[in-house]
Amino acid sequence: MYYVYFRYHIEILRKQIVKEIAKERIDLLIANALLEVRDNEKLAYDQAMLAKKIAMRYRLKLPYHIRQLYCKKCKYFIIPGRNARVRIGRSNTKALRITCLKCNHIYRKILLPRK
Repeated sequence: MYYVYFRYHIEILRKQIVKEIAKERIDLLIANALLEVRDNEKLAYDQAMLAKKIAMRYRLKLPYHIRQLYCKKCKYFIIPGRNARVRIGRSNTKALRITCLKCNHIYRKILLPRK
């Protein structure tokens, strides 16, 4: 009985360690992709896709600031100003419009007014 509990506990610890390593690897890959995008866009895209595959493989949810770097339609790694257009809406409800220049998908983020 104790042996089964011990093995189960070791397995849980191993999974937690693997997930922590995967999170660190994702952060490094995204940081490198953002630095590399000016020199080599293909390498930056490959690093970003590898980060996404790692997240899917280990069932990790990407942080919000990283999720915003992928197009919601074509899943392409987008960099504002490089392969995406960012505009601020001029109506009563302020919204940030981000247009992917690869598939022309537009998505909006509502900007809350400051109080």
